[in-house]
Amino acid sequence: MSARNILVINCGSSSIKFALVNEAQSSFPLQGLAERLGSPEAVIHFENASGKESLQVPDADHQAALAQILPRVEAAAGGHLDGIGHRVVHGGEKFFASTLLNAETLAGIEANVQLAPLHNPANLSGIQAAMSLFPSLPQVGVFDTAFHQSMPEHAYRYAVPEFLYTQHGVRRYGFHGTSHRYVSKRAAELADLPANNSSWLVAHLGNGCSTCAVVNGHSRDTSMGLTPLEGLVMGTRSGDVDPSLHNFLANTLGWDLAKIDSMLNKESGLKGLSGLSNDMRTITEAREAGHPGATLAFEVFCYRLAKSLASMACALEQLDGLVFTGGIGENAAVVRARTLDHLKLLGFKIDAEANARCVRGVAGEIQAAGSPRILVVPTNEERQIALDTLALLDA
Repeated sequence: MSARNILVINCGSSSIKFALVNEAQSSFPLQGLAERLGSPEAVIHFENASGKESLQVPDADHQAALAQILPRVEAAAGGHLDGIGHRVVHGGEKFFASTLLNAETLAGIEANVQLAPLHNPANLSGIQAAMSLFPSLPQVGVFDTAFHQSMPEHAYRYAVPEFLYTQHGVRRYGFHGTSHRYVSKRAAELADLPANNSSWLVAHLGNGCSTCAVVNGHSRDTSMGLTPLEGLVMGTRSGDVDPSLHNFLANTLGWDLAKIDSMLNKESGLKGLSGLSNDMRTITEAREAGHPGATLAFEVFCYRLAKSLASMACALEQLDGLVFTGGIGENAAVVRARTLDHLKLLGFKIDAEANARCVRGVAGEIQAAGSPRILVVPTNEERQIALDTLALLDA
């Protein structure tokens, strides 16, 4: 049987990230990004082995963009596409694993819109557009939250009245599950340990950031909660704040809930602390130049990350290693080093030369002698989504 091809689609409110994954190839035959959808500046960027190309698609919506993307995907797949895998942010308690998409599962995704109002409607738009263009092709939903459905109740429940959970689903769900699952399994492979008999702390660090405790291939705790706002300091998201901050800002500044929510999600984190940028590259450069705001943002980011990793250790009976992944985790050696400075009580010691080598897609161990294992493992959510899609096609 020839190697199969899966199209992976990740829809945002005004964007589509896509990749063609061939199960026998380590690189993607075609990948790209459609952005600024719904505006006159809408554009699709394509990338393959021969280079990059951009296509202007003024005012295109998700369906119009996919109508341009899919013929190129089919051509890159040699006319043989086997399925489509869709990233879906929130599966609530309904979806414990990836699932074939049909009328029933689409209704389940729609029922969780109130838990992810910025994400699930966009995910649904992409699914519906792909289904209308390829009605006979198997399509699979892969949920950010599904991996964390193995958390015990004492890890996922909030200390609030029970009816909020039983009637309204107010609990901790966690996100980045596809990445945490992929890199913890890959870390076990690199360390020559069985994934089903190993325990890891994982830090997924990008514009969105989260930590996770993974035991025998299952999530036991994670830093994000009901929404992706809980937990670590992120690019523009505050992470944990005192819940009474909302009340304080309403009473002191007269802000309404929408303004407070926007501030915590879009104007906080590295951007808010530094006054400069949400990009860690800009922050580290400005820190090296002595910028006070960038220095503070960097220090708060690393300290809060270390605190979260230490707390995740409560969910482990043993520690086989700590894994860094995501754009910051894979490339910001200085962030890894500063974070581990705060974790000496857990025995972590970094090898400076090995740490400096592990950037731009280079995986490896970066611990010094006598330290627990520390790995840098590039994430590949697109490949994990494709693997899940292939597994369901096989089943």
